[in-house]
Amino acid sequence: GETIPENNIESYFVWIPKYRYKLWDLGNYEGLTSINSNKVHDIEVIFGEYDTVDEKSGECKTPGVSGETGNCRVGDYMTHPAFQAFGTKGIWVGKFETGYKGATSTKEAEQNLEDINKVEIKPNVYSWRGIQVANAHLNSYNYKRDYESHMMKNTEWGAVSYLQHSVYGSRSSVRVNNNSNYITGYSAVTEPTCGYTGDNQDCNKQEGTVLNADGTYTKRYNSEVGYFASTTNNITGIYDMSGGAWEFTMGVMLHSSGVPCVGRDVSNTSGFAGPFSIEIYGSKTRHIGSWYQDEALFVYTASPWFHRSGAFHGGLGAGVFSYALNYGNELEYGGFRLVLAT
Repeated sequence: GETIPENNIESYFVWIPKYRYKLWDLGNYEGLTSINSNKVHDIEVIFGEYDTVDEKSGECKTPGVSGETGNCRVGDYMTHPAFQAFGTKGIWVGKFETGYKGATSTKEAEQNLEDINKVEIKPNVYSWRGIQVANAHLNSYNYKRDYESHMMKNTEWGAVSYLQHSVYGSRSSVRVNNNSNYITGYSAVTEPTCGYTGDNQDCNKQEGTVLNADGTYTKRYNSEVGYFASTTNNITGIYDMSGGAWEFTMGVMLHSSGVPCVGRDVSNTSGFAGPFSIEIYGSKTRHIGSWYQDEALFVYTASPWFHRSGAFHGGLGAGVFSYALNYGNELEYGGFRLVLAT
């Protein structure tokens, strides 16, 4: 019954239990040129601590390589791959984008450095941005080694988004965080009706506020409007997975040598050591709408790193199912999220 003062709390995490989900489509999307709105539907999940196997009717073993189907068929249940890397019963996901502790302005929160003492995961703080993937990784990895802390992976983002579209989530488009100061936990007052706009059109309003203050077009996480920006449509869910800052994930394209690319060139790099992707040629991107018309822009050789969610001005293109590409370098709009695996 003891109340913990807010100033004694450093970070919030949300528990995502291990689950298996029902496969609804194993199609090949090469050449896809239009959006099929019928693909948006509830995702059937069953919680369980064991891994699905081929030998059990109605199940299949989770393929070890992304994109492989193995013996899986439509209608089978498959353990989500996010829960297999660490052999855990679930993962703890940062409830908000990672914030920069002590920042008093959005510009002050743009820091490309390694300092785990600056990590905080709370509402109404400035999102930590302007950081290369390598430093985002180091801050995440060294944050709580006893709890296998790490930077969120692409598969883990997928696990949260799939659960969000099950009976345990909101099963709707997550409202965009349109706070132009990159303050965590905010929600647009109304659903945007158009995509990225640079001039704050009526169809996609953005607005900056001071900390802990509501605005005309954006509201805090714990308001009735704010709940629409949660993955559960209530205060227990995960925020900032639509809008806010783009969030780099640990998902990267391989170089032709078989090791991960580190970026495009010395001026556009993640900070890791390794080959630049500009050495490879011949790939192309696909830019079509995902669920709810979220942006879908796949990585390619010159921009090998995934980032998710869209930014505060992304409008209709921002969302849980939004993904795009980048070099992995420090960006005003580029942040990250922490995950614990225990």
